[in-house]
Amino acid sequence: MPKTTPYLVSLDIGSTKVCALIAESDAAGKIDIIGKGTAAHKGARKGAIIDVPATVDAIKRATEEAEIMAGAQIERAVVGVAGPQVKSFNSRQVVAVAAKNREISREDIQRSLDAARSVPIPSEFEILHVLPREFVVDGQDGVADPLGMVGSRLEADVHVVTVPVATTQNLLNCVNRAGVEVIEMVLEPLAASEAVLTADERELGVVLADIGGGTTEIAVWRHGTLAHTSVLPVGGDHFTNDLAVVLKTPVPDAERLKRKHGAALAALVNESDSIDVPLTGGRGVHPVKRREIAEILQPRAEELLTLLWEESVREVPAGELRAGLVLTGGGSELDGLLEVAEQVLGIAVRRGVPRGLGGLTDIVASPEWACAAGLLLYGRGAAATARRRNRGASPGFLDKIKGSFRNLFPSSTAL
Repeated sequence: MPKTTPYLVSLDIGSTKVCALIAESDAAGKIDIIGKGTAAHKGARKGAIIDVPATVDAIKRATEEAEIMAGAQIERAVVGVAGPQVKSFNSRQVVAVAAKNREISREDIQRSLDAARSVPIPSEFEILHVLPREFVVDGQDGVADPLGMVGSRLEADVHVVTVPVATTQNLLNCVNRAGVEVIEMVLEPLAASEAVLTADERELGVVLADIGGGTTEIAVWRHGTLAHTSVLPVGGDHFTNDLAVVLKTPVPDAERLKRKHGAALAALVNESDSIDVPLTGGRGVHPVKRREIAEILQPRAEELLTLLWEESVREVPAGELRAGLVLTGGGSELDGLLEVAEQVLGIAVRRGVPRGLGGLTDIVASPEWACAAGLLLYGRGAAATARRRNRGASPGFLDKIKGSFRNLFPSSTAL
């Protein structure tokens, strides 16, 4: 008999696999993971859905596996959004403070946010997130919460994330067909940031790069707020494809070789190590030096790291990213990748694993679960807001801001 307690559920629908997590959350906000599921996914390319039945099937298989482990039934989930067509920009607009005594009210704050999000965007896009970065009161910048301050001009500086309407609709359609209701969609690098970054890193300035199968998603943080987001159409599959082409081996075997024997830094590999590599067409195997595999992977790793760093410093100078780079996602687990990043970029680099969770944490203690874990943390925020509403309490300042922009999908009262 399935449990009836409400759950937090997340779905990370990537280019190569679907990850599902089920967790229990208490009133104090503690999250205990009780189930996970994964399924290979062949219905997407570079973060975009290209085969609806294949995507629906992968979601069903991942959620069913998680349900069996948790002994619970999935009804609703927080779902990640990615893809190279996701666009973001910063916007700042000013409004006059309405009250005669010039004390800033919630309504003034809301008007300033509404103004900041009112910038024109292409008709085929819609707003996914509007994230407050700071407020400016009569020229005084760096204000986190202007409520109750006195001034005549209030400016809201926000980060706006837009996504093609078709992307969200296709995702929504697939999840619904799999029998799951979408309660919220969250940009995946935001979710991964929530799971792996510390407050100190966000304050000092840091780049999070989530390396997936078909894309690499970037979130740049400075002064504790989001400065830039981007999605590159390059991921771990490009490493695999290079191996398949050069070694003349089937793609599944190339993926296995990459995970088991691959390294992003040739100097880390013993020159004498050799392995048997299957040839395409069932033509047997041929011996290949592990050093040769690393020499194929290293240039691709250097290229990817250079691209993601160049994209990161387009909006924020490198000197202001003092906490360096945090790599996460399944593609970040390639041996030697951190060493190559430090050599190529000359900055501090670490690998990010999920934190801030309880329960079966050992089953998600790897970078590939960063996004799914972060989606649970986002879901916790929605659950707290729902509980306050059920008790008749007023939501807090940040909850009001966050809730006001959840206009793509109906908010859940079940979490």
